[in-house]
Order: sequence, then structure tokens, then C-alpha cells
Amino acid sequence: MQFDDRTWLWIAAACYLIGFAAGTLALLQERKHSRAFMYVIVSAGFTLQTFGLYLRGLEVKGCPLGNTFELFQFTAWSATALYLIVGATFRLSLLGYFTALMSAALTTLSLAIGPWDATRRVNVFGDNPWIEFHAAIALFSYGVFALLALTSGMYLLRHYSLKHKHLNGFFAFLPAIRELDTISRRLLAVGVSLLAASLAVGAMYWLPHTETVNAAKLITTLGVWIAYLVAWLLRRSDKLFGKRLAWTCIVLFIAALISIAPVNSSRHTPEAPAPLRTVQP
Repeated sequence: MQFDDRTWLWIAAACYLIGFAAGTLALLQERKHSRAFMYVIVSAGFTLQTFGLYLRGLEVKGCPLGNTFELFQFTAWSATALYLIVGATFRLSLLGYFTALMSAALTTLSLAIGPWDATRRVNVFGDNPWIEFHAAIALFSYGVFALLALTSGMYLLRHYSLKHKHLNGFFAFLPAIRELDTISRRLLAVGVSLLAASLAVGAMYWLPHTETVNAAKLITTLGVWIAYLVAWLLRRSDKLFGKRLAWTCIVLFIAALISIAPVNSSRHTPEAPAPLRTVQP
């Protein structure tokens, strides 16, 4: 029996859910979950999700970024890929738990909402690799912002534990507040840089072909980038830090996630309309 792309993505979501459930059980028992197990189960989910997206890419003849379902899947995939790098580098055990939670939520939500994947755009980027590269970098930056939102949430939890002297149980497993601040600063800089690179790549095509630019999509993407850029500049000048920075990063990611649907609905292929294929339920 041969599985289709959505089946592989469901199995990947199951791996993320297993990681989240195992981590929750360990926390309820007030013990540290196995970092090795979490890393393995999240890696398994990431591998399966990669294969599912690969199959979808073969089907749509390009990077699978043609509808809301694919955009959510790619965002979760990007954030998970970053965790597998950042988590191993900084040895953050609870980051795997929160990543499993976020990846399970994004993948399961997108799989469960049928209309998000009811119509699949085929060859949505035409024959222009620059536009496809631009879109892929932009969505990868959203993955960075997703991980930034997670580390910001962990920062708020650690700040609360220190303020109220709750240092046992769940809070005992949180990283040091200084380490979380360092990681958040770096992720914010990387995310802003990636989204800026995406806009620069897109501009290489759009400037000579201004008639193809979708104003709503451009304004939304620029708005997300400017908001994160302002946050980064304020952090660099020590005018936005600590709890305020953490809450800002969380709110900005929620706004960026909400903006995915309208940006996707406004998308069109520059040179010719992309063929559509309606998927029967």
C-alpha cells in the first residue's frame, strides 16, 4: 500500500503529539523528560513531514506553498528544523517539548481544516525560480519567528518563576533567563535578516515588472518585516527587552500567522494563472 502526502503528514503530526504527550507526562510527574527521546521523536516527525512535503512538491511541480494548508505545514517544518539545530547547540531540553506542541498544533490544525487544502495550485510560481526562492525564504523566516515565540514564552515562564520564587517542579527544568534572552536576540536577528533577503530576492523580479505586484500581499509582508525590524532595533538600543520584548515577539508571531491566509488568497502567478486542482473530500 502506497501512502499519499497527507498520510505521511498525519503520521508526522502523530510523532509530534507523542513527543508532547511524553513531555507532559514527565512534567506532571515532576521529572525531567528524556532529551534524547524528545530529540529522536521530533526528528522522526520532521523526517516524515519532509517526505510528505516532498511528495506534495512532486505533485504541484514546485515548492509546496500554494495554499493555506501548505503554508502552515512549511512554517511548522521550518521551526522544527531550527529546533533540531538550536536545541542541540544550546542543550535546551524544554525547547523540544514546546516545539513538539507547536508543530503538533500547526500540522494537525492544517490537516483537520479541509477547505485549507481543498484546492491545490499546480506550478504556482510558473517557471520563475526567483519567485519560488523568495517565497521559500519568507516562510522559513516565519519558522524562525515561530521558534522565537516559543523561546519568548519560556522567558516569560522563567521570569514568573523567579519573581514568585517558584523554582521547583516544571519551572526547575526551564533554562536560565540570560540564556533564553541570548537565544531570542539571535533568532530575532536571523528572522529579520531572512525576511529582508526574501524581499530583496522578490524585488529583483518585481521592480522590472511592477504590474505583477499584488499590493495587499506586498503591504502585508512589508508590515510583518517592519514590525520585527523595529523590535530588533529597539532591542539593539536596549529600549525593548525582558518581558516587553517577549510579549512583543509572541504577539507579532500571532499576527504573522494570521496574515498567512489573506496573503495566500491574494497570490497569483506573475506570468500566467496557475492551474488549479480541486481535491474531492
